[in-house]
Amino acid sequence: MKLGELVRAAIEEDVGTGDRTTLWTVPPGERARARVLAREDLVVAGTSAFAEVFRQVAPSVEFHALLNEGAEAGEGDVVAALEGPARGILTAERTALNFLGRLSGIATLTREFVRAVEGTGARVLDTRKTTPGWRELEKAAVASGGGENHRFGLYDMVLVKENHIAIAGGIPEALTRVREENVEGLHVEVEVASLADLELVRGCGVDRVLLDNMTTEEMSAAVETVRRWPPPRPLLEASGNMSLLRVAEVARVGVDCISVGALTHSAPVADLSLLMEEVDHRGTVR
Repeated sequence: MKLGELVRAAIEEDVGTGDRTTLWTVPPGERARARVLAREDLVVAGTSAFAEVFRQVAPSVEFHALLNEGAEAGEGDVVAALEGPARGILTAERTALNFLGRLSGIATLTREFVRAVEGTGARVLDTRKTTPGWRELEKAAVASGGGENHRFGLYDMVLVKENHIAIAGGIPEALTRVREENVEGLHVEVEVASLADLELVRGCGVDRVLLDNMTTEEMSAAVETVRRWPPPRPLLEASGNMSLLRVAEVARVGVDCISVGALTHSAPVADLSLLMEEVDHRGTVR
């Protein structure tokens, strides 16, 4: 979904037929300044969505991002500043903060995972476990946190998983069908759950092998096995129940990348607040 459409739907959901509280308490000519503050340490992401909310609610509101996407903010730091019609700022406030908090939360968690694997050579990837309609935004937030994007959808990469394998009749059968149909030259990845499955992949010309829910010991053995194969060798991706406590251990076995669904499906919302500065009743900002 395009950003403008997504923001428009979010505004309609919240504002409905009108922001009664603001309309009944704030005079139409009132102007205000506001600051967006980080209430905890976080990585900034989602400023474009935040600004788009104000653009749609009150185009004359001036938005100034004081920290760039991917920048780290400490508790109390000012992330952005706003100035314009007080009514517009108040009406847009919650929807805008929902975007900024959600996406900054993803970027912040991603940064923690990336730091946990520093020095190992392993890359942290996201998955398709995203909020429906938010995928582009959430994957951009992962990138802001220092992670990398896996496939965007079902159309831009082939990932042969256990259910495909079961219906096709096995790993070799599934990969044979993929080779016959892959006239676009898409990258091909196949999921394996055991070392026996891994041996079935050898010589099949896949670009990447997903080691699904293996123990650390099994992944270590898989790395050693693939290293003995003649080139070109597939990249190895670890996946399944990847926590901050475990990811460094997995990275040290020598896998090339680690996919983490939690980056997008379980990231806590970052704590940010929008605070208005005092305004006099003539509409002049003090």
